[in-house]
Amino acid sequence: AGVLYGSAAPEQLQGKELSFVNILDADAALKCAMEFERTTVVIIKHTSPCGVASTNELKEAFRKAYAADPKSAFGGIIGLNRAVDGSTAELIAQRFFEVVVAPDFSEDALEVLREKQNLRLLRAPTQFFDFTRELRTTAFGALVQTPSRASLTAGDLAVVTQKRPTPEQMQDLLFAWKVAKHVKSNAIVLAKDECTVGIGGGQVSRVDATEMAVRKAGGLARGAVLASDAFFPFKDNVLIAAQAGVVAVIQPGGSLRDEEVILTAEEHGVAMVFTRTREFKH
Repeated sequence: AGVLYGSAAPEQLQGKELSFVNILDADAALKCAMEFERTTVVIIKHTSPCGVASTNELKEAFRKAYAADPKSAFGGIIGLNRAVDGSTAELIAQRFFEVVVAPDFSEDALEVLREKQNLRLLRAPTQFFDFTRELRTTAFGALVQTPSRASLTAGDLAVVTQKRPTPEQMQDLLFAWKVAKHVKSNAIVLAKDECTVGIGGGQVSRVDATEMAVRKAGGLARGAVLASDAFFPFKDNVLIAAQAGVVAVIQPGGSLRDEEVILTAEEHGVAMVFTRTREFKH
């Protein structure tokens, strides 16, 4: 079992005892969901997102997040940045999940989910545990760093290609970048209409991560945007994305081969923006 220490521990409303892994996954789900201002649903598997969607309606956000990768979503953890309502709960109850974490649950939602007795429901605090440092233990001692809280806007991005992203593509680029922050590196996120369509993460090669994301997206890669959590060391990632139909890319920039990477994007009609900052989750 997992034990939480601190004033921001969530309230468990029902379900089996929380394990160490459950707590880590719920933490990952909530942190990712809270990145977004719009109504957002995140489905986590092994601390990494497998489906994320932002819409105006919670049940639609859940439907889209689940459809993004239903195979990986099986037995996953759901994070929501809005109170769970009855209609969303009905969709959740139709499938197998381990944990649902949200700011609150309506009475209708609790009544629906009560039928899933083993499902762990966590009412999250309105504010996270107050920390200014992240702590990890290693064989060499304790490792401490300042957590990343950077939130980019369109004005922070440098367009480095002649072709500029459309306003809709820019919105998707910022969405995909937020998701990529929460995917274990090497992280590649494909998104369209503020919904992930393919995620490749935790790979030792960025090419492998790109190929994984494109494979998961299938035909939905056409017209999608791509976010990379770190720069492209070679042009191969852009070629893979362009051949799959990706129309715009967001990446930090800073590679020795930036010029070659940008030229490749230009040749294939792909818009590219640089963040000048990276998000490298380990």
